[in-house]
Amino acid sequence: MIRIITDFDGPISDVSERYYQVYLLCLEKNSCQNQQVRTLSKEEFWELKRSRIPEKQIGIMCGLEEAQAENFAAQRKQTVHTQPFFEHDILATGAVDALLKAKQARIDLAVMTMRRVRELEYALNKFDLYQFFPENRRYCLSNDYVKTRDIKDKPLLMERALKELPPSEDTWMVGDTEADITAAKKHGVKSIAVECGIRDRAQLEAYTPDIFVKNLTEAVNFILKSYE
Repeated sequence: MIRIITDFDGPISDVSERYYQVYLLCLEKNSCQNQQVRTLSKEEFWELKRSRIPEKQIGIMCGLEEAQAENFAAQRKQTVHTQPFFEHDILATGAVDALLKAKQARIDLAVMTMRRVRELEYALNKFDLYQFFPENRRYCLSNDYVKTRDIKDKPLLMERALKELPPSEDTWMVGDTEADITAAKKHGVKSIAVECGIRDRAQLEAYTPDIFVKNLTEAVNFILKSYE
């Protein structure tokens, strides 16, 4: 049996609009009425986000003063993973077809995400994805989990998954962040980095994934081809 463990945000869900709407809100809330601020386009903002420019620096680039930028960054962090902003998420292009293709090929699918239970449930329901990820194939944070850093928390989820899931011939981790690659490498799982998420290729190259692909479709196709 071949297994794919996939991150949710990035490979399956496009979160760029959620992050941009929170950016717009926080910029408006932390600027004064007659202050000259520059509002970034979505493309400009997302490029900065994917290259890991700090939130405070983005605020200053937009014309906020130091203290304003600090508040902007803090508010952004508190807001981005809350309702109603999850409503802005959409399915990544081709993600459902890729999951269907993997399922039809009898690949065992699991999802591993830094979302909390309620946040993952919301998305699985919204996008009708329960068919791919039954309860025993979902690895996420409990609703009351105290987060540290994704790069520390995600390897703990991977450890739990590998203990609980049935043995497999090969396991692949598909993700868009350094946390995904780190979790895979720490536990001897093959890592595939997708370039459609919240990190650009330059940021992920330092973590040396086994392969880069554009999206989940290419990841599934690569894995299937590997076992022909």
